[in-house]
Amino acid sequence: MWHRIWHLLVKEFLTLFKDKRSRFVVIAPPLVQLLVFGYAATFDIDRVPYAVYDEDRGRWSQAVLARLRGSPVFEEAAHLDHDAQIAPVLDRRQVLFVIHFGSRFSERLARGRQAPVQVILDGRNSNTALIVLGYLRTVLADFTVEHLHIVPPGRPVIRAWFNENLQSRWFIVPGIVALLTLVVTMVTTALTVAREREQGTFDQLLVTPITPFEILVGKTIPPFVIGLAEGSLILAVAVYWFGVPFRGSLTLFYAGMGLYLLAAIGVGLMISSLSVTQQQGLMGAFLFVVPAVILSGFATPIENMPETVQRITYLNPMRYFLVIVRTTFLADPPFALLWPQFWPMAIIAAVTMATAAWLFRHRLY
Repeated sequence: MWHRIWHLLVKEFLTLFKDKRSRFVVIAPPLVQLLVFGYAATFDIDRVPYAVYDEDRGRWSQAVLARLRGSPVFEEAAHLDHDAQIAPVLDRRQVLFVIHFGSRFSERLARGRQAPVQVILDGRNSNTALIVLGYLRTVLADFTVEHLHIVPPGRPVIRAWFNENLQSRWFIVPGIVALLTLVVTMVTTALTVAREREQGTFDQLLVTPITPFEILVGKTIPPFVIGLAEGSLILAVAVYWFGVPFRGSLTLFYAGMGLYLLAAIGVGLMISSLSVTQQQGLMGAFLFVVPAVILSGFATPIENMPETVQRITYLNPMRYFLVIVRTTFLADPPFALLWPQFWPMAIIAAVTMATAAWLFRHRLY
């Protein structure tokens, strides 16, 4: 049996790397997506353009503006003279917000009275607007404490664990391990049987003494090895190039990756078994990958999704591996903490592999 599986593995690797499309899928997308997500995908905001409408031009309005101008987060892009200029600069996206000081701002503060500051935000990107609003509140709160010596009661002292500087790259880059291994593994697996049907070699495989189990093993190992290599490469790039700390156990990381790859390969083999052409296999793979990424918590928290959608995410292996990879990167968790993420992936892998084996047997007989 192992002799036949070995020759099937050799054939699979040769076929995979001789085909230009398969070779391109394995090499090009991971490199491009790693660079795009590593450098471009970030929740951090800097150099935010803003406009100033200062009717006061007094001591305290200038003190607030000095704090904004001294911050690397903000960049003054326009100075307005009347109300009619506010709407055009926001409509044309020249600035993200306009800060407006009334004509009696400094006078009211000098008398110890409240002096409101108007901030008009471009809310078309609500996430960015909320982050900028948080920055502005911090600037105004620090101004109140430093210049007016007014300390609000119960002012929180915040300390972030695991990601002390709250760098979004430390959150996004580990997730790329799960994203790219899923894409590469799914695509290479979904093509495997469909490619043989399209090339006419699947009928030749039917008349050989290879059993459905041996075919399943022979089709599973190549994408598993490729996915493991992709994940290890991204892990090294994340640590040594992007500087993301890896504080957990490599054993836990690779154990989780192994179950994750088996679950993804099982889904890919099911898709490949049902596909007649490589185009159908690719379409089926991306039909699974896109919802899997969206429903995994990669960019948006699962807790914010509707309850019905949250139930659907339990069928998504990427949901569980994301928790494992991000926790092992930034923390040093014990196995008991991550066990609730391991057993669902094991069940998904067992069910999808069994279904793929049944589909092979159904095709064979």
